[in-house]
Amino acid sequence: MKTIALANQKGGVGKTTTAASLAIGLSRQGKKVLLVDADAQGNLTQMLGWPQPDELSPTLANLMGKIITDQPVSANEGILHHESGVDLLPANIELSALEVTLVNAMSRETVMRQLLSTVQDRYDYALIDCMPSLGMLTLNALSAADSVIIPVQAHYLPAKGLEQLLRTVARVKRQLNPKLEIDGIVLTMVDGRTTLAKGISEQIRQAYAGRVFASEIPRSIRAAEVSVENKSIYDLDPNGKAAQAYENLTREVLNIGRQPKKHRSDLTR
Repeated sequence: MKTIALANQKGGVGKTTTAASLAIGLSRQGKKVLLVDADAQGNLTQMLGWPQPDELSPTLANLMGKIITDQPVSANEGILHHESGVDLLPANIELSALEVTLVNAMSRETVMRQLLSTVQDRYDYALIDCMPSLGMLTLNALSAADSVIIPVQAHYLPAKGLEQLLRTVARVKRQLNPKLEIDGIVLTMVDGRTTLAKGISEQIRQAYAGRVFASEIPRSIRAAEVSVENKSIYDLDPNGKAAQAYENLTREVLNIGRQPKKHRSDLTR
């Protein structure tokens, strides 16, 4: 199982939509995929059709709590099945309390890694939708991951926050997870009609040459509606530009393991 963390400490960059769309895209290519909602707001859980995440049990918080207290986790415990073919480990507000608990836990950065190891034989991919912060849960996700995908909105401030995230990833690679790589940066909410968006996209591609996915996710009303319609972009607008962009991104992600090592990002060095 390859585990990918989708991370950006800046909120509102299309991270959750990208996590869901990429996971469903991989599923459509015949891959067995587990989505992990690692945000106490439960946006991914709601997006996939569970509008009251606080009523769900068990969730990611409960299962990580079991790992902390050395209790066994049973097969398929807490995992929900979505009609698109992906599975979901949901989250709710209890995750906020767990983050406080993690501070004093033994091996606190590796709790999520231990949890995901219990299902690694059943999936081809696990995608972790990280919360928009660089706290203990995000460190857990980065410690559990084989690689990171960084969604970045083609605006000045979200792009400016890239360096802080990259420093965090580099620190996790040095201290906690030597295998961690950066698969790449994916530009989201790109408005090709504006000079500003085009300019920032070009700046990011120049600054991180070879480390930005070719696929750009366009700004799309349909993509924004995914979160309220409880449908994937492939069902909501199968012939639209956003669906095509996510299909292209899916192909790029599938090709990563088939390409020479030099294609992989050395941003973590």
